[in-house]
Amino acid sequence: METIRDYQFVAPEHRGASAAIGNFDGVHLGHQSVIDLARRAAPDAPLGIVTFEPHPRSYFAPGAPAFRLMGRAARAHRLEKLGVERLYELNFNAALAALSPEAFAQKVIADGFGLRHVVVGADFCFGKGRAGTAQDMQDFGQRMGFGVTIAPLMAHTNKTVSSTAIRQALSDGDPRLAAEMLGHWHRIEGPVIGGEQRGRELGYPTANMSIEGLHPPAFGVYAVLVDVLEGPHRGSYHGVASLGVRPMFGENRPNLETFLFDFQGDLYGTPLSVGLVDHLRPEAKFEGLDALISQMDADSAEARQILEAL
Repeated sequence: METIRDYQFVAPEHRGASAAIGNFDGVHLGHQSVIDLARRAAPDAPLGIVTFEPHPRSYFAPGAPAFRLMGRAARAHRLEKLGVERLYELNFNAALAALSPEAFAQKVIADGFGLRHVVVGADFCFGKGRAGTAQDMQDFGQRMGFGVTIAPLMAHTNKTVSSTAIRQALSDGDPRLAAEMLGHWHRIEGPVIGGEQRGRELGYPTANMSIEGLHPPAFGVYAVLVDVLEGPHRGSYHGVASLGVRPMFGENRPNLETFLFDFQGDLYGTPLSVGLVDHLRPEAKFEGLDALISQMDADSAEARQILEAL
């Protein structure tokens, strides 16, 4: 997959794609449906995605609580798995935000990326003040020479599939419901960072990862599927993870600590992808280390049973 970030300098070989447009946070089933429409609209054209970085919501409200389901690297990783060949990742800045809907269609879509066809969701809004609608994009396409398909919204159990609904499921400690809307396990991706090595001392060495900038799922212990993405230990593993602030040790910055079953090796600096399968219990503070270790033993046994049944 090739990434193109500047719509003002696009090589001829990067033009002519059929692309879906949106933020694609989570790359859920609704997003996948839009991508599939772009694939079918022009099957002989390269499949593309037009998205924004940072997320416009982060740009307009930088002090708001973290809300993203995935960072840019995780999003690119998931899109590549879906067969996307061109990732048009627009730098969302003051100049882009100031473009009128018509200017965005002309300068970015038609003249800039030279797209052959675009697909947008029925609720798509674009341009300064989010003034442009999906129907506006269709009208601009007819005038400017690119095709437009408007994708209907997708529903799941009488609820529209959306990043907002997935965030709520994760906040409720229901990763299986989130997975039903995502079409895949919700995954937290990033490099393993240094920790206090308390887990090693307790017989449970963990791979620690930051969740900074991401929407925090319900704190607690999870059964997880782990992909080691690089290095000599590359592969898939089962495990149990603690997500939260570690109240037993007075911490206050949330992170993810994952214990990989039947694993030995050094993972510092290695990128991991940790899929949340089941929320086993809330975060808790124990009276002593013996009680904590006993609970960790029980958590691991429960997680093994759940994961072996998948």
